[in-house]
Amino acid sequence: MIQSQSNPDGPRVLLAIPVYNEARYVHSVLTEVRRRIEDVLVIDDGSTDGTPQALAEHPVEVIRHATNRGYGRSMQDMMRWAAFDGFDWLVTMDCDEQHEPAAIPRFIEAIERDDLDIVSGSRYLDPEGRVDAPPADRRRINGLLTHEINQRLELNLTDAFCGFKAYRVASVASLQLDVDGYDFPMQFWVQAVANGLRIDEIPVRLIYNDPSRSFGGPLDDATNRLAVYRKTFERELRRCSTELPANALVGVTEAPSEAVVGEAR
Repeated sequence: MIQSQSNPDGPRVLLAIPVYNEARYVHSVLTEVRRRIEDVLVIDDGSTDGTPQALAEHPVEVIRHATNRGYGRSMQDMMRWAAFDGFDWLVTMDCDEQHEPAAIPRFIEAIERDDLDIVSGSRYLDPEGRVDAPPADRRRINGLLTHEINQRLELNLTDAFCGFKAYRVASVASLQLDVDGYDFPMQFWVQAVANGLRIDEIPVRLIYNDPSRSFGGPLDDATNRLAVYRKTFERELRRCSTELPANALVGVTEAPSEAVVGEAR
């Protein structure tokens, strides 16, 4: 368990994983994760397969949602748990073998430098780390929205949607996060900038084990997904406008349409 053995006097780090019907990956991922970090939390977001039974075989903390609440809600629960239990940092990763547990020590190294509030994994920072090609519509939307986020918030992200991240718990505790779906990052980045958080990226490998994996519901339609994400982004820009760069709201309408809706997953 690298984090607990290498520097026992260092910051307390919680590794948290959201899962939804990930029974086939739970054993392999948690086995590798537990070799590298001691404190692990899993948010089971209403799985209907064998995920709960698989989780019971591992010495990890589990929060189970009775029904599917969404990726963003799982993220909120992770942050609340980390703050309540006195952790200094929260590292998040997925359970579908697209985030490598072997990369956890790199996040710990960045944490121990103690000069950032958000350490964000990027699948596009290092061209040599691109194991697989992402689905074309996901890469296009990721690129479009990452560009818009950078332009409006004066950031220099290469990957706004990678779930492999480290968060300084004290820095995110005051954020007012309430987006429950996959559009959660659109709210998060706005509030991170509005609260002056220090952000940088580290490279992680680009792996897509299942290119056909879906978001579920209306978000499977790329046009609708882009509209939902932009709607959340623009709403948050308006909410935080006084704390953002001067050009953050250029061209943003005052009254967004409520016609486009998404689903939790």
